[in-house]
Amino acid sequence: IRSFQLKTGAGTDPMDVLPLADVGALQSAGSAFHALADTMPQMVWSSLPDGSHDYYNAQWYEFTGVPVGSTDGEGWAGMFHEEDQPAAWEKWKHSLATGEPYEVEYRLRHHSGEYRWMIGRALPIIDDEGRIQRWIGTCTDIEEQKRIALQNEILSQELSHRIKNIFAIVSGLISLTARSNEAFADAAKDLLGRISALGRAHEFVRPHSEKSRPIVEDVTLSTLLATIFESYPAFSEGRLEISGPDIGVDSRAATPVALVFHELATNAMKYGALSVPDGRITLDLAIEDEMVRFRWVEQGSPSKSAEMQREGFGSRLIDMAVRQQLGGSYERNWLDDGLELSIAVKGNRLEEI
Repeated sequence: IRSFQLKTGAGTDPMDVLPLADVGALQSAGSAFHALADTMPQMVWSSLPDGSHDYYNAQWYEFTGVPVGSTDGEGWAGMFHEEDQPAAWEKWKHSLATGEPYEVEYRLRHHSGEYRWMIGRALPIIDDEGRIQRWIGTCTDIEEQKRIALQNEILSQELSHRIKNIFAIVSGLISLTARSNEAFADAAKDLLGRISALGRAHEFVRPHSEKSRPIVEDVTLSTLLATIFESYPAFSEGRLEISGPDIGVDSRAATPVALVFHELATNAMKYGALSVPDGRITLDLAIEDEMVRFRWVEQGSPSKSAEMQREGFGSRLIDMAVRQQLGGSYERNWLDDGLELSIAVKGNRLEEI
């Protein structure tokens, strides 16, 4: 039997630290293995190569309250919550067929009749010729962790809902002020656009329930930027294109990213490439070493528009977002037909700022 150490995840699960050869030796020793397994805090079980269970330790019978031997063979499956049985069976059959580690979360029936969340893990004992001799597995109670995770999710969703309401209230106040003060109207329009961009970014990355979750599961720069640009006609017309690899983005990094590219797109609509029918913009994303690079290039802009080159609030906003919030740098060049902006940010700042 090969001698190596099982590694199935952090925690106190004995499957994390029990040498495989020792497991095989103890299993062969019979009573010695059973004595060791009965001292473990987790439920321990073993099965034959075909998946037929032939042993459970004392903790299994204490937890489930079933008669000794009644869950041998395939009887164990009836102890799972009926909603969790299909997934557990599918993963177990896959492991039996491939020899890959088995890991699944499911609800196991307590002797009181209640169900508690468990994480089940198993690894095969393999001989020198690569044949599976036996499976050794554990069941670890994670009910408390599940309860805490659910509470945190509910709190996160409630906080996120309140933040969304704040966006709506602030936008309403700005609109009311603009209606009563014509001099504020143009500035209010710009401010409302920025708040709208932040709201779209927040909606994209906020905690969701299963019903409210967006169709796009992975939060990447490409999908976030598409969410920001979807309100610009040039994006649906194909005149604003995004290219590059899928790069993960943290919920906190979404805010400065949204501000930067909303500002660039808005300026392009006012003074740059998107202010003329034939203007185009390409945004290329790239990973070089540990850096994520953005390259924003406008083509067909009005010839070196003075308004486009003017350093205003939008420029200061981009500087603050890139340098202070994302810890990056940028370089702006004015080409004959438009703006070229290169931004470099450390990859870990996009996911852990």
